[in-house]
Amino acid sequence: MLEAKDVTVAYQRKIVLADVSLSVEPGLVTALSGPSGCGKSTLARVLALMLRPRSGQVSVDGVTVRGWRQRADRRLRTSVALIYQSPRQAVDPRLTLTEVIAEPLAANGRPDPERVRALARETGLTDDLLTRRSHEVSEGQLQRACLARALSLEPRYLICDEMTTMLDASTQALLVGVVDAYRRRTGAGVLAISHDTVLLDRWADRVIDFAGPGVPAAPAAAGSTPDA
Repeated sequence: MLEAKDVTVAYQRKIVLADVSLSVEPGLVTALSGPSGCGKSTLARVLALMLRPRSGQVSVDGVTVRGWRQRADRRLRTSVALIYQSPRQAVDPRLTLTEVIAEPLAANGRPDPERVRALARETGLTDDLLTRRSHEVSEGQLQRACLARALSLEPRYLICDEMTTMLDASTQALLVGVVDAYRRRTGAGVLAISHDTVLLDRWADRVIDFAGPGVPAAPAAAGSTPDA
């Protein structure tokens, strides 16, 4: 289980999250909805071990996180992958799509060109796209590469932070389908963050509404409307 317990985050003096607790269970899709600015993306970064909270605790499969970003235990850090809303802000513009997908494998001393090609095929990227850089492809094509990159190290937990925002319906369906196939195949837990309540109700096993100053309300069953 990926779990945040009593997490508080502040930017300078502004409290963004206050004593927030949330768990993502293996094999299930947990959905998080709520208004812009309520702290959903901040919580995503905390759970992905990219942002140290002011207080509280994060654990991955029962192991408490002691370090953050590059100081995090490598086994814990590679257990969680984060897909951002904006792929153009999430990639090095100098890299080709092949290099984007291969980046985590190379960084962890596990170069695997065949796996990169398989992930490209799985996410619908053709060979001609793989030699292009971010400015030479569409937003949807770049997001496919970011999803492939996130799956490259076979994470136990996948955090999709507005992954399908501003993409066409066919690309949205492809991305969700790839994530769901990966979840079913590996038993990974998924945290889906989105304003698209229709998508969340159809996809998630449970939906949690962020209420107030970043404090999640009680979860509602998928297909129902969360309490305001």
